[in-house]
Amino acid sequence: MNIIIPMAGMGKRMRPHTLTTPKPLLPIAGKPIVQRLVEGIDKVANRKIDNVAFVIGRSFGPEVEKELIKIARNIGAEGHIRYQDEALGTAHAVYCAKDFLHGNVVVGFADTLFRADFTIDPEKDGVIWVKKVEDPSPFGVVKLDQNNVITDFIEKPEVFVSDLAIIGIYYFKDGDQLNDEIQYLLDNDIKDKGEFQLTNALEHMKSKGSRFEPGQVTEWMDCGNKNATVLTNQRILATLNGEVLVDPGVVKKNAEIIEPCYIGKNVALENVKIGPYVSIGDNTTIMNSVITNSIIQNNTEIKNANLTNSMIGNFVIYDGESNEMSLSDYSTIAK
Repeated sequence: MNIIIPMAGMGKRMRPHTLTTPKPLLPIAGKPIVQRLVEGIDKVANRKIDNVAFVIGRSFGPEVEKELIKIARNIGAEGHIRYQDEALGTAHAVYCAKDFLHGNVVVGFADTLFRADFTIDPEKDGVIWVKKVEDPSPFGVVKLDQNNVITDFIEKPEVFVSDLAIIGIYYFKDGDQLNDEIQYLLDNDIKDKGEFQLTNALEHMKSKGSRFEPGQVTEWMDCGNKNATVLTNQRILATLNGEVLVDPGVVKKNAEIIEPCYIGKNVALENVKIGPYVSIGDNTTIMNSVITNSIIQNNTEIKNANLTNSMIGNFVIYDGESNEMSLSDYSTIAK
């Protein structure tokens, strides 16, 4: 089985954090978003993953590419890098890894995380991960018949047709057929809302007899902006039963940790109250502070702070009192 992860987007809604780090590499409970996505797919795949193809922008750089290859190897797969040089839609993004569109394929867009109780039945023609939402208008949605088979794919409906939103993860028994349908869209310049949409390829496959069924997830966690990412960090921390989340080498002096929290290596805490729902990256020092429900990355120094619902980047120096902050890498705020 192959996995294709389109992740070339600029992550504009996550600025300033994505000015220096691609959004899928931002940490959630100590792991990059894309790593948690790949591991989640691996758990429900029900068979060995052979290849993971990451579709990225060329500006991501060699260090990011090395990290992505490592993520694939951690699940026993080979990692591959492919590039999307122009944002032309979801179908085009998948097609950028067309050499992996064969056999069983899972496509997962790297801006979402999920929890699911099902495993993929590899004999199904296709499984589309969906979740009921209150407002389906920003999403692609599906309609079902009485046999729980998908009858329609609608991209960002302007009038209500269904509240089952496609969360951006798909299984295909026959990747070659998907490849052919996307090629047809590109060759004939078939676009929806100005882009080549994966839902149009799915409609063509369905019209030729492919039977798609929904895989309803128990939780869909968004990483589209700062507030959503902090909330996703909270939800992941709340469900990581059995994982060691606090490094045993943390240096503590008059420090209270209210679990669940993730605390990385070489972290020093002095006169602090940390948690719940806080993630702290490696080589970070926090003093004289109270921090709840926040993400703090690596090599950062925080003093005299009272932070909640905050994201603090790498190599930040912060000495202040604000309740909510969003600081990118290499920022300095001091009294």
